[in-house]
Amino acid sequence: MAAQCAKEDPAICARCALTGPTCCTVTPGSEANCFPVSEMEWERVLEHAGERGAFVRETNTQPFRHMVARLFPGEHRAVEELFPHHKVHLRLATTPAGQCIFASAEGCELPREARPYYCRIFPLWVYGERLTVFNADGCSAVREGRGHRGVMAMLGTTENEVRSLFGRLRLAWGLDPGPGFATAAPQAAAGR
Repeated sequence: MAAQCAKEDPAICARCALTGPTCCTVTPGSEANCFPVSEMEWERVLEHAGERGAFVRETNTQPFRHMVARLFPGEHRAVEELFPHHKVHLRLATTPAGQCIFASAEGCELPREARPYYCRIFPLWVYGERLTVFNADGCSAVREGRGHRGVMAMLGTTENEVRSLFGRLRLAWGLDPGPGFATAAPQAAAGR
């Protein structure tokens, strides 16, 4: 299954998967701060992968809530409502070494349309009107792309696609999709 899905990934992601730790790997012990999976994303992953231990329930700790609030500036109250202190959220499961259980040497085992939105837009993000790139030292697209336009080219995506996926991520969490979503959404209808 992995070889088939790797063909869907951009060449830069396949190269990165062969060289070592990727964006699909977290430092062991910091898994609690992985981006959460919404109910919609959970259902989509289950459709393609079945149960197979794909998810972990994590407590909404203060560091986790702070991390999510930083990703959605000005929406602290919404983040608090989405992730009440000491309640739980779902995240993708990882191995003891911190690697996502869907990561393989060929890339992600999930088809692109089944992956969580965060995975599909990383290392890109939208802050208000501004498209930006996470400071991800291990990401080959970040190193080689040098800025959001270069990263998008390396990943074979467009600004409209990124904004559409970001709007869908927000909608999956019950947030307003944000500016530009209505104009971008029809062009990226393939991924819920």
